[in-house]
Amino acid sequence: MHEPSWRKPAGMGLLLLGIATWAVIVVTLAEGFGLEGWASGLAFAVSGVAWLWLFPMKRLLLWMETGRWR
Repeated sequence: MHEPSWRKPAGMGLLLLGIATWAVIVVTLAEGFGLEGWASGLAFAVSGVAWLWLFPMKRLLLWMETGRWR
């Protein structure tokens, strides 16, 4: 039997921290630009897709499982 890895809880913490930080940034920018209604919804949708490109989940999940980035 193998010992539990610390990488999974650490990776989940990093993931949650990243999502929370991204949400604060997006909401702050949307309010700063004065977006309301459908414009704010569109901005949130675009930023949600951008999140996937800017923060590659595959590498974080691979690190959590194996301990290596590639």
